[in-house]
Amino acid sequence: LMARRRQLIEMIGAESNRRRMLTVRRTLKTVDRVLATLKAQLEQIDDDIDTAVRGTPAWREAEDLLISVPGIGPRIARTLIAELPELGRLGRREIASLTGVAPFNRDSGTLRGRRTIAGGRPVVRAALYMSILVAIRRKLPLAMTYHRLRAAGKPAKVAIVACMRKLVTILNAILRDKKPWANA
Repeated sequence: LMARRRQLIEMIGAESNRRRMLTVRRTLKTVDRVLATLKAQLEQIDDDIDTAVRGTPAWREAEDLLISVPGIGPRIARTLIAELPELGRLGRREIASLTGVAPFNRDSGTLRGRRTIAGGRPVVRAALYMSILVAIRRKLPLAMTYHRLRAAGKPAKVAIVACMRKLVTILNAILRDKKPWANA
C-alpha cells in the first residue's frame, strides 16, 4: 500500500506539471479528470493504510511510539513501519547503515578520503530528511544538534545527515524499549 501511495503521488506530481504547461481548454479538462481520479485513489489508499495500521496492534503501538517524537507525523511513521521493519531490533550502527545514513570512508593506504553515505533504503532516507527539515524549521529538539554542527563549521548537508542518523538511532531505541519520546 505504501509503494502504491508513492506511485500515486508521483503520478499526481507529473500530471500537475503537465497541467501547468497546457493552454488548450479541452486538454486541461482531460488532465483535470485524471488528477481527480488520482486524488480519489490516493484518498482510498490512505484510508486502507489507516485501516491496516489501526487494525494491527503491533503496528498501532509502533505508530503511536514513533508519532511521540517531534517532527514525526503519521505518514513518516507509516513509511518507517512499512519500509524499515527492522527498526527497534538492530543496533544503532546496523540501523544507520541499513537506512543509508552511516558514513563510509574512502581511504586507500595513507590517503584519507572524504566520508560519504551510500546504500541503504532511499524511501526511508527521504522520510528522515523531511522530518529533519521540519525539525529545523520549527525549532524542534533536533534543530539544536543541526545548529551546533553548523556553528562548528560543518556543511549544511553533513549536519542534516548527522541529524538523520541521530533521529534513526533515537527511533530505534524508542521502539526497542517501547517508551515514547521524553524531553531530556
